[in-house]
Amino acid sequence: MQVVFVEGRLDNATVVDVRPRLHAAVGAGSGDLVVDLSGVETIDVNGLGVLVGAHRKAARSGRRLMLRAVPPGVTQVLITTRLYRTLPIEPAAAAVA
Repeated sequence: MQVVFVEGRLDNATVVDVRPRLHAAVGAGSGDLVVDLSGVETIDVNGLGVLVGAHRKAARSGRRLMLRAVPPGVTQVLITTRLYRTLPIEPAAAAVA
């Protein structure tokens, strides 16, 4: 399993930095790719697009992208857009134990 941490805003201003990191991570490893969003303050349509694009790239590489530690505001956006169906969210450690 490989973990990529994303922090701050995930929006039009930051996707130019986040996209290459996620794509490089997909190409550099095997197994699950976990995107830890615990440090994300907000997300917009551009940020969602980067996550979906990384998810698709991972799937084409035979990998699975999962989201970890999704903040409540980001969770609400995923629910509203129904992207929670496409971008799986890792169960919380307390729920797994």
